Amino acid sequence: MNSTEFARQFAAGFAALNKHNLERLSELYHPQIHFTDPLHDLQGLPALQAYCENLYANVSELEFEFLQCSGIDEQQAMLRWVMRFRHPRLAGGELISVPGCTLIHWHDGKVDRHIDYYDAGALLYEHLPLLGRVIAWLKGRLA
Repeated sequence: MNSTEFARQFAAGFAALNKHNLERLSELYHPQIHFTDPLHDLQGLPALQAYCENLYANVSELEFEFLQCSGIDEQQAMLRWVMRFRHPRLAGGELISVPGCTLIHWHDGKVDRHIDYYDAGALLYEHLPLLGRVIAWLKGRLA
C-alpha cells in the first residue's frame, strides 16, 4: 500500500471514531504514539485515549471531513480536513467549523506520530464570550 492509500485508510478510520468506539484508537495508533496539536502534547496511547474521551464528553457533536490525503514518502502523509463541532459553552452551542491539516508518520502499519495544525483561536478563543469580542476587535484593527 502506498502512503496516499495509507492516509486515506487512516482518515476513514479516524472519521468513524465516536464516543462509543474509542477502543478503536488502538487499531490506528501505535502504543507509543506522540500526538501534538496547538493545545496538547501527548505521549502514549493511554494519554491519547484519555484526551479523546474527555473531548467527546465535552462536545455535543463532533465530526471530521477529510478533504485531501497526500502521501509524502513511504511513511508520511499530510491530511487536510475540516472539524465541525458543537460545545454547549462555545458560540452559544452553534456549530463551529475549523479547518486544519495533520502530518502523520507510521511504523508497522500504525501511526506513531500525529501532528495537527490549526488556528487555536478559531477552535476555542474566538468563541469565548469576553475573549472572543477582544479577538474580533484585534482582528478588525489588524486588517
